[in-house]
Amino acid sequence: MKNNRYEQAKEIYSKIGIDTDEVIKTLSKVCISMHCWQGDDVRGFDTESGLSGGIQATGNYLGRARTPDELMQDIDKAFSLIPGKHKLNLHACYAVFGNGGHTDRDALEPRHFQKWVDFAKKRGLGLDFNPTFFSHPKANGLTLSSGDEEIRGFWVRHGKACLKISEYFARELSQPCVMNIWIPDGMKDIPADRLTPRLRFKKSLDEILSEPYDKEKVHVCLESKVFGIGLESYTVGSAEFCLNYANKAGIVPLMDNGHYHPTEQVSDKISSMLAFFDKIALHITRAVRWDSDHVVLYDDETRETAKEIVANNALDRVIIATDYFDADINRIAAWVIGMRNVQKAILNALLQPADKLKEMQERGGFTELTAFREELKTFPLGDVWEYFCEVNNVPKANWFGEVQKYENEVLKCR
Repeated sequence: MKNNRYEQAKEIYSKIGIDTDEVIKTLSKVCISMHCWQGDDVRGFDTESGLSGGIQATGNYLGRARTPDELMQDIDKAFSLIPGKHKLNLHACYAVFGNGGHTDRDALEPRHFQKWVDFAKKRGLGLDFNPTFFSHPKANGLTLSSGDEEIRGFWVRHGKACLKISEYFARELSQPCVMNIWIPDGMKDIPADRLTPRLRFKKSLDEILSEPYDKEKVHVCLESKVFGIGLESYTVGSAEFCLNYANKAGIVPLMDNGHYHPTEQVSDKISSMLAFFDKIALHITRAVRWDSDHVVLYDDETRETAKEIVANNALDRVIIATDYFDADINRIAAWVIGMRNVQKAILNALLQPADKLKEMQERGGFTELTAFREELKTFPLGDVWEYFCEVNNVPKANWFGEVQKYENEVLKCR
C-alpha cells in the first residue's frame, strides 16, 4: 500500500534535486551510539557511592533501573521505538559481577561484561565503552592528573583494563568499539599551578596508550570539559589540552555540546576539526547555560550540527553518540526523544541540496541563499520522517502511548 503523503513529499523534494528514497537508504545506515546511563541516572552497578565528578542527575521520576536486567529491559523498550540499527554506549561502572564477587576498576576484565556482549549479540548491536573516572573512593578531585602516585597508578591501570575490554567488544561483535576517555579532574577555586596536573594527565595518557591494542578495532577518543560542579575555576582536560593531545597521539578528538563556554557551538567547530582529523566524535546533548545534559531537542544547534556533518560528506568520519541524563522525566521517553531528534536532524540535512547551496555561496548569491534556506524550512520533512518510521516498523508520532503503557505495567512496579 502506497503512502500518499510520502509520495507527494517525494515529488516536492525531487523538484530541488533530492531523491527521498536514496535519503532514506542513507539514513538507515547511520548508526548512533545510545548512552546506557540515561536509564539509571549514571548510578552503575559497581559501587554504592553517589554520583561525583562535577556531574549530577536531578529529579526522581519513578522507575529507575536498579539492576542489569532492568536496565537491559528498558533499553530494549527504547530501541523498539527508535528506527534503525544502532550501538549501545557503556561505562565501566556497568560491569556485571557474578558469583566471583566484586572487582575494583583497575582489575576489570572482559568477563565482567560478557552479559552485555551476549545482550548485544542477540540484538545485532555494537558496543562502545568509557572508562569511569568518577563515583569512586579514589576519584576525589584528581584521577589521572593526581599527584598521589598510588591514585594515579590505579586510574592508569583502569584505563589499560578498559582498552582490553574495548578490544573484546570489537572482536566479539565484529565491529569497531569507540573507547572514550573523559576525566572530571579540576579545582573549585583558582589554582596556583595549572601546568603540573596537565603534565601528569599527559603522562597518564601516554602510559594508557602504551598498552598494545588493535587500532582498527578500537578507536580511542579524548573528551574535553570546561566546567563542573565543584570544578568551577579549572579543569585539567580543557579543550586546548585534549585537542593538542589527540593530534599528537593520533587518537580521535571528542566534542560534547555542553563542554564549552556558553557562547561556543560545536556545530561551528566541526569543519575545522575535519580539516585536520580523519575521524572526529560527538556527544550530542543539550546544554542550558552550562553542561546540564538536557534531553536533545530538534533545535537549531542539533540541526546545524547534522547539517555540517552531511554537507561535508562526513557521515563516515563523524562518530555520533548521545549523552544526557534527565531524572525529571520518564527515562525511556528521554532516550527516544533524544535519539529520534538526532535522526530527524540528520534527515533534515540529507533533504537539503547541499551542492546547490554551496554553489550559491561560492558565486556570492547570498540573497538567493537566504531566501532558499527559508523556503526549505516548510518543506514536508515530517512526511518523509513518518515514512522512515513506517519502513523501520516503529511507531510514528504516536509512540508515547507505548511508553505510558510500559510505565504502568513495568516501571510503577519497581
